Amino acid sequence: MEKKTLDALTIAVSQGDESAFETLYEKTKRGVFAFAYSYLRNYADAEDALQETFITIKQKAYLYKPQTDARAWILQITKNLCLDELRKRKRRQESAIEREEPCVAPTFSYLDELTNILSEKEKEIVILHAVWDYKHREIAKMKDLPLGTVTWIYNTALKKLREAREKEKED
Repeated sequence: MEKKTLDALTIAVSQGDESAFETLYEKTKRGVFAFAYSYLRNYADAEDALQETFITIKQKAYLYKPQTDARAWILQITKNLCLDELRKRKRRQESAIEREEPCVAPTFSYLDELTNILSEKEKEIVILHAVWDYKHREIAKMKDLPLGTVTWIYNTALKKLREAREKEKED
């Protein structure tokens, strides 16, 4: 989705426009879900993060600064919610260990296995580019990295994913 359109929708949401909120949700839900899933690696938790993200957007749209990057603003909300969830998980695991309760390991899907081979930075750059359609130069600016580094990280991540897929075919 074009930056100007996303900016206009976010501004309209801040003014209480329900139709704009629905459009914003429909146009960005896939990317928000993928971004959340890359952090949480659990389908249900990623769905929860998706819903929480849009609840937060609706409640805090007035904080959005027009003519900035609405995609980055939305992803930052998602990232913060995911990091909160990961901290909660860690506390629950520590609590279970203290009580000497068994900790149930999460189940992993094929996507989990693929993303497990990527670093956090690689996952984030791949999702920003492939799902959210950010250009490499936009990602470089957003992440305060040189353009060449972003391109290199992206290409390295794709190579890892291809190699994993090829290895999977061989097995």
